[in-house]
Amino acid sequence: MTIWYPDPETLTPPLHASLAQALAKAISDGRLARGAQLPTHRRMAQELGLSVHTVSKAYDSLRRQRLIDGQVGRGSFVTGAEAAGSPPYRLQSEPGGGYDLSISRPLFAPLHAELFQQALRQLPEGLDPACYLSTRPNAGHQAHREAGADWLKICGLEVPPDRILMTNGVSHGLSAALTALARPGDTIVAETVTHHLLIPACASLGLTLAGLETDSDGMLPDALEEFCSKNSPKVLFLLPSLANATAGMMPEERRRALVEVARRHDLLIIENDAMGPVAAARPAPIAALAPERTVYLTTFTKCTLPGLRAGYLAAPEHLLPALTGRIVVFSWMATPLMGELASRWVQDGTALELARWQRRALAERHAIAAQVLQGWDWQGHPAALHLWLPLQNGWTGEGFAAYARQLQVAVAPDTPFLAPRVPPQNAVRVSLGSVQDPARFRQALELLAGMLRQPPEGAAALAF
Repeated sequence: MTIWYPDPETLTPPLHASLAQALAKAISDGRLARGAQLPTHRRMAQELGLSVHTVSKAYDSLRRQRLIDGQVGRGSFVTGAEAAGSPPYRLQSEPGGGYDLSISRPLFAPLHAELFQQALRQLPEGLDPACYLSTRPNAGHQAHREAGADWLKICGLEVPPDRILMTNGVSHGLSAALTALARPGDTIVAETVTHHLLIPACASLGLTLAGLETDSDGMLPDALEEFCSKNSPKVLFLLPSLANATAGMMPEERRRALVEVARRHDLLIIENDAMGPVAAARPAPIAALAPERTVYLTTFTKCTLPGLRAGYLAAPEHLLPALTGRIVVFSWMATPLMGELASRWVQDGTALELARWQRRALAERHAIAAQVLQGWDWQGHPAALHLWLPLQNGWTGEGFAAYARQLQVAVAPDTPFLAPRVPPQNAVRVSLGSVQDPARFRQALELLAGMLRQPPEGAAALAF
């Protein structure tokens, strides 16, 4: 069988990122078909004149993007470009009898549908034609940014409208922020368990992602200080409030300590605050403590309803031109009609009403989890969309998710949330909102609790 290799003359520094990009392109256009075996690290290195370490970093990037998979004793195989777009742990049969606890999404009720339909019916009333006729301003319409300033104030951040950019949600804002603040080869630091979209984003952009030691309060300031003293990271990424996947709430003292380290080493900060004001009592955002260096991101998709794909990016003035330029590159501008709906909901109080509804609904789910999982060492917060479940009895995250799937329960293993070179945490993320019926949610947790009482071999027998 002929083995495909990229042309070494086309590779540019950083070489591991360039090699990963070349292989990813070959997978997407079919030159490397699903199931094809890649050369060993050593063989690829010899053919291209690279170090084995460089090839290993490239393969690790592809594995993080789920474009390839490794099988012990057999090598690395192409899983296909489609594998990167759909989580392998998700049940495809939902809603037909399974329990999908793998997807992080908010709870909803008939109230949400009624309010959204009402908003759509009222949308033509007083609608500025610029919302459907114009392609500027790229930062977003002034009225929408003014509503954004009102919403950010509710989130604990005082910022003028001219320092706010409209986005289509946090993922859109994250792409803009990463590309504006860093260049290929730069290092991004985050917690060892971090947002799953940050990992493939860094790999695709040629950024080095380093996961730093954490405790129950989040990243350790000493770990950040030590890393900065030996390296030159460019950006600090933090999820301080209701973190995905660990559902942690970083206390104010820890936030201030991390800000001090960031200032000493001139680190820029990206703060993901997707849940906004859902938690009733929470510390001030990082952006309120370090406004001169923090890009703050929030969205309505997690705290109101998923279909309202609108969000805000707030940043210091000197970063706005670069950030606006990236908004233009990725989407020209955020969708004005979504921005209009979000603005109206901010102004008439609907957005805050739905955030408070979400808070109450999640607290009820948290109480169910506390009952069913009593005695197990799980991590959660009454206002979080998910809980983090460390495993015992020899379970791994991947193994537990695979066995749970045979019981028609989908959970997310730890691997998609681990920064590169971070060892497995032997844990799973369990969504509190993706199964809407509370009785069925309890049933799903009871199935998981039954598995926790069994070693992997015994649990395997339960699935047949």
